[in-house]
Amino acid sequence: MDFRRAVAVAFAMWLLCPLAHAQPVDVQVLLQGDKVVLDVSASVAAEREQVWAVLTDYEHMAGFVSNLKSSVVIGHDNNALQVEQSGEARHGLLHFAFHSVRSVELVAPQEIRSHLVSGDFKSYEATTRLIAEDGGHTRIAFHGEYVPNRWVPPGIGPSLIRSETGKQYDELIAEIRRRKNAALPPAVPASATP
Repeated sequence: MDFRRAVAVAFAMWLLCPLAHAQPVDVQVLLQGDKVVLDVSASVAAEREQVWAVLTDYEHMAGFVSNLKSSVVIGHDNNALQVEQSGEARHGLLHFAFHSVRSVELVAPQEIRSHLVSGDFKSYEATTRLIAEDGGHTRIAFHGEYVPNRWVPPGIGPSLIRSETGKQYDELIAEIRRRKNAALPPAVPASATP
């Protein structure tokens, strides 16, 4: 295969990739003693309400986030939920199972606040903000601080967290796009237009 053809094939594959037009997910991980500080920023071409619908779909989340084995709402009181989730994070030969019950406060459609009730953390506090941007885009801004029950090794720990978090947000963005595209009317073939 000559160079020009290889470039054309690579470009075509890039166009067909479902995440090709997504802005990259920026994941920052900082260890402060036992505490993990996690910041995520991502922009998606969808209205805030569409993004909100996916990020708060806890009952179906295990179906589109691959590291979740289960995700259920076990309690509901107006704008507050109790969410139980379990799953497994993998990075090479390492794997870590996790389980948590979180209290989630919903301030629709702009903010999700959650804190630990029980699970594999000593403490957990997180806030996700959805910021409407120009052109029908929404910025997802997540800030979380948690202390896991297990020691996080300084080298591989942040790398594992960064990798799993980036993958999780890629999957969330893919689901946002899938639902957005499913809501569009079917395309009319060019031959059917007058």
